[in-house]
Parts: sequence; C-alpha cells; structure tokens
Amino acid sequence: MDCIMKVALNANISREEAVELLKKYNQDRFHLLHARTVEGVMRWYAQRLGYSEEVEFWGLVGLLHDIDFEQYPDQHCKKAPELLQKGGASAELIHAVCSHGYALTVDVKPDHEMEKVLYAVDELTGLIGAVVLMLPSRDVHDLQMKSLKKKFKDRKFAAGCSRDVILRGAEMLEWDLEKLQQDTILAMQECDASVKQELEQWVGER
Repeated sequence: MDCIMKVALNANISREEAVELLKKYNQDRFHLLHARTVEGVMRWYAQRLGYSEEVEFWGLVGLLHDIDFEQYPDQHCKKAPELLQKGGASAELIHAVCSHGYALTVDVKPDHEMEKVLYAVDELTGLIGAVVLMLPSRDVHDLQMKSLKKKFKDRKFAAGCSRDVILRGAEMLEWDLEKLQQDTILAMQECDASVKQELEQWVGER
C-alpha cells in the first residue's frame, strides 16, 4: 500500500469548497448528476464498510472524481491533479480521484479500499442510471436485479459503461459481482432523494 494512504485521510477542503470546484469545471446536468450520485454511493459504502469517521472524505472523492472530464475528456485523470491542487485539495484526495483511471488513462493504482470501491462503482452507477431511464417510472426504487443483470450482459446497451472495469473493480475488492450490483442499487436508492434535491438547487442557481 502506498504510504500516502496509511495516514489519516484528509481532503483539506470543505464540502462547500468541493461543490464550488465541481461547478467551476462542470456545467452539464448529466455530469453534475453523476458526480452527486457517486458521492452519495461512496458515502453509503463508507458507512456500510465501517469507515464512519471517513464518510466525508469518501464522499468528496466521489463528488470530484470526474472533475476534469467535461472540459478535458482527452486528459481524464491527468488534468485532475492540477485542477484539484488549485482548489486546495490534499495529496490523499488527488491520489484517490486519479486512481479510478488506473490502467485506463493513468498508472495510479487503487490501494485503499475506498479507491477500489470508487473504481468499481463509477461505471456501475452509470450503467444503473441508464437502466433506470428505461423503466416506465424512471425511478431507481423500481429497479429489479434481473433487469440490471440482463443489461449488464448486453454490451451494446450503454456501451460507454465499461463492464470490464466493473468486473475488475469487483475483483480488486474480492466481492461477488451480484453483491456489488445489489449493494450499489441499494446505495443509489437511499441517496436518490437528496441527490435530486441538490441537483435541482444547483441548476436553479444558474
């Protein structure tokens, strides 16, 4: 494990500062929704996995994980350190954010369990969101595992959501794929109301 992850995790920025940093580089509704969803899911996993003292850090990593994607898609996870440093983020947070691009755009390996969770759920939340949009209700609370499993196998559906990355993430965590899928659905269900409420607030502020 990297020595950087052996110390107490400290983001060095508040959530309010992180939100402003996110909105500075992201205006697209979809990207804001994804950031806020991954934040909620990361916070859920932090509690579930026994990292209650690090919930805020896990959440901020989720919120800022795609900080550079909207404006610098060709430099994803490569431009992030510069943007995060300008915003005052700690080295721990920058390492965690960049680790979800491991073996894709950067060589920053996920070491901490938090980083492995981010690696796994980033693509998975996107896939779940796409499946939810196919439901008559468009409500994540109505999503059944059988629907997700069916769409997971259909690689032409939401092709931008890498099944290989999700599988690699589950392997890193040594979790069964179905457990990862079911828990992430539950996490998205539990944070859905707060995600939607804050997203509308952000959009309304423009």
